[in-house]
Amino acid sequence: MAEVTLNGTTIHTNGELPGAGAKAPDFRLTKGDLSDVSLADFPGKKKILNIVPSLDTGVCAASARRFNEEIKRLGDTVVLTISTDLPFAQSRFCETNGIDAVVALSQMRDRDFGTTYGVEITDGPLAGLLARAVVVVDEDDTVRYTELVPEIAQEPDYQRALDATR
Repeated sequence: MAEVTLNGTTIHTNGELPGAGAKAPDFRLTKGDLSDVSLADFPGKKKILNIVPSLDTGVCAASARRFNEEIKRLGDTVVLTISTDLPFAQSRFCETNGIDAVVALSQMRDRDFGTTYGVEITDGPLAGLLARAVVVVDEDDTVRYTELVPEIAQEPDYQRALDATR
């Protein structure tokens, strides 16, 4: 179990992020068109997993917008923004905010992602949502970088995540 804070108050996740050098756990997440995807749907691509509690918050929205701009410079990399939001809400958010280069994915059908990646919040007001984290996975699905953001109200270290794709 890992600890993070929400506005200075300690809360916990159900586990730990996979370590650098480990094989990234596969997942089944749902896109806005209600199709399911897994790691196999992004062959030959580096993947930045931008894990957020909800796109309907300022910090989560900011990270989606920032990665949306940054990813346009990296042709061999895809950003997957993952939350517990419903795919309909994610699609509406992306359309409203001009997010066109990030793939929004939901745990709508399969909640194993949060458990497997150790980012499910287990207590406090956000229990059941995902903690803010970034996992960079190479084209062979090996984890190259992880960051569990220590304060949920804080943005991730974009530069370190982007550097890990190079």
